[in-house]
Amino acid sequence: VQLQASGGGLVQAGGSLRLSCAASGFTHDDYTIGWFRQAPGKEREGVSCISMIDGSTYYADSVKGRFAISSDNAKNTVYLQMNNLKPEDTAKYYCAADLLKLCPGYSGSYYPDYWGQGTLVTVSS
Repeated sequence: VQLQASGGGLVQAGGSLRLSCAASGFTHDDYTIGWFRQAPGKEREGVSCISMIDGSTYYADSVKGRFAISSDNAKNTVYLQMNNLKPEDTAKYYCAADLLKLCPGYSGSYYPDYWGQGTLVTVSS
C-alpha cells in the first residue's frame, strides 16, 4: 500500500487549500483514508476521515465547518478541502489508511495501519 499526499503550501489566514491523497495497492474498497496533522511541539491530531465503501466521514471538532473530506473512488484519491484557514492550522499533514469499513475514532494515541508522507501547510496571520 502506498499513500501519496500533495497540495500543501503557504496561505494567508482566511484562505483555502486542497490536499490530495492518492492511494494504491488496495485490492478492495474496505478501507478508510484519513488525515492527521502535527505541529512542532504539539501532539498529533486526527483531523478527518472518510470511508471508501460508504462515504461516511469524521471530523475533529477543531475543523468542523471549515474542512471537507471527499473521495474519488475511481481514482482512489481522497481530498481535504480546507477553508477559512487559521494560523493554528499550520502543521505537517499526513494521510493515512486503515483496513476498516468505517472511520475509527481518532484519539491522540491512534495509530493507523498505513502512513503516507506529509505535506506542509503554513497559514500566515
